[in-house]
Amino acid sequence: MENSEEKEISFTDLDLSPEIMNALRKMGVKRPTTVQQKAIPLLMDNLSLIAKAPTGTGKTFAFSIPMLEYLDMNSKDIQGLVLCPTRELALQITSEIRGLAKYIKGFNTCAVIGGQSMNVQADKLRRNPQIVVATPGRLLDLISRRMIDVGNIYTLVLDEADEMLKMGFIRDIKRIISLTPSDKQMALFSATMPREIQDITWQFMEGAAEIDVMPKAQDHPDIDEFTVSVPEKDKIRMILKIIDTGKFRKGIVFCNTKRQTEKVAGKLEIAGIKCDMLHGSVSQSRRNRVMDAFRKDKFDVLIATDVVARGIDVDDIEIVFNYDIPNENEFYLHRIGRTARAGKSGTAVSLVSFTERSRMEEIVRYTACDPTDLGDGSEITASLFTKKQ
Repeated sequence: MENSEEKEISFTDLDLSPEIMNALRKMGVKRPTTVQQKAIPLLMDNLSLIAKAPTGTGKTFAFSIPMLEYLDMNSKDIQGLVLCPTRELALQITSEIRGLAKYIKGFNTCAVIGGQSMNVQADKLRRNPQIVVATPGRLLDLISRRMIDVGNIYTLVLDEADEMLKMGFIRDIKRIISLTPSDKQMALFSATMPREIQDITWQFMEGAAEIDVMPKAQDHPDIDEFTVSVPEKDKIRMILKIIDTGKFRKGIVFCNTKRQTEKVAGKLEIAGIKCDMLHGSVSQSRRNRVMDAFRKDKFDVLIATDVVARGIDVDDIEIVFNYDIPNENEFYLHRIGRTARAGKSGTAVSLVSFTERSRMEEIVRYTACDPTDLGDGSEITASLFTKKQ
């Protein structure tokens, strides 16, 4: 009974403004995901929130919509602050907030991240953004230079708190929290709740509401997942075969290392595929240029590492390949979630060598995904991929 009730909840039931409703319609978003159904009413009631929720369940809209609904457009203060672990995720969140605020006259938001010019960011901050999305290190740097003031914010969001913990940001986060108003609203989103994250909730979020969201089938993007057993030396050949058979136009190939991305890019270029690559050693300005070219269809295939997996937000990616099976289970979900964006369907293919078989089996158990096993790929036909047409 509970599930059927949840399925019937719409954005209309959440009493949202015409501006937000228009933006959701424009983006083709028809129903709130489970985390949105649970989090939005609590945050709009001015409660703080501790949410245990895996990636790919719609968290950004869950915390962004309430922030946008309660903006004071006459104030020049920063009213909403979102902290997240990586510059790519910060840019992605900023883009999604901007899309949601499309019809809010006078709205402004910006990302505050490492790898960008301080002068450029100072210029953006002078335009009085109502919401700032930041990585902790760069934010503290700007605060110390008196280039940003977070002393009057209304809402503080900690997104992917466990990832920020892994990256050593806990001390920075506590410092930032101490610089914000004591009566602010806080929202913490984390896929896991290690002791250090619980410490933050105990210290700063007494009385907060708590939700624990398990992803439901209707929350997952419409992705056809496949595995192919293929020797390492034949993986490029298999990628070319699948692209040709399925008539895929735009895709991403994920590798585990910088060196592998360079190797794969070279081989695909020799095979006549227009491609480019992103990895941790690529500068932020270069990343921005590559992503801009990818969005504008100046090349067809992006080869990337997990460092940039979460920041690749392109609506028309048709297929994702796992050239290397990811080292961490959750990376699998981050990778395949780059396709089937904005209500579209997509395809994900994992190329599994003999030595990677046990790693792939562990991912299947952990993520509860159910990829179709295509064996050695000899039976691959166009009919496998007809859904995307």
